[in-house]
Amino acid sequence: MEEQQTTVLPPEYQGLTFEKVWAMFQETDRKMQETARQMRETDRQMQETGRKMRETDRRIGELCNRFGELAEHLVAPNIRKKFNALHYTFDKISQNIDISDAQDRYSGAEIDILLENGEIAIAVEVKAKPLYKDVDRHLERMEVLRRWADRHNDKRKFLGAVAGAIMPKEVRNYVIKAGFYVIEQTGDTVTINVPEGFKPREW
Repeated sequence: MEEQQTTVLPPEYQGLTFEKVWAMFQETDRKMQETARQMRETDRQMQETGRKMRETDRRIGELCNRFGELAEHLVAPNIRKKFNALHYTFDKISQNIDISDAQDRYSGAEIDILLENGEIAIAVEVKAKPLYKDVDRHLERMEVLRRWADRHNDKRKFLGAVAGAIMPKEVRNYVIKAGFYVIEQTGDTVTINVPEGFKPREW
């Protein structure tokens, strides 16, 4: 007669019953479902946070635009006199000039303030707090202005300036390096920052 072998469970499994194992599976499943619920809730909260952040960005953008508009009104009345002190004489000053046309693919090429005479024009970009990208954008704008002038047989020299109510030091240096005049709001007037040896870039 063949001897029947008995399976001996390892110590950690001894004493387990079907009911205990089933209860363990149920508990594990409950914890997994709870984890999944928490992950869904976290995802919902992240989406809500993202929505709030987008709304905040939109409101900040609107506020900056309003500050920008205010800055334009503060800069424009004083700017001609300030440039006169630098030996410029402008007989015309305009605001919000659109320089794009059908022959140029660049869109939204607007100049906040344009000072003009028969030989020189200075395009001024006005921001509440200028950023590096605003300076880069103004460089592009000056190229568009030069092409626009060439198409209209305008032989004048074009210069640029960036004005800001708040002008961080590093941005000021970036503006100067780009060859633009720096115009800063000081109280109820403006100051044109002209470092020693500065020569404005001409287009």
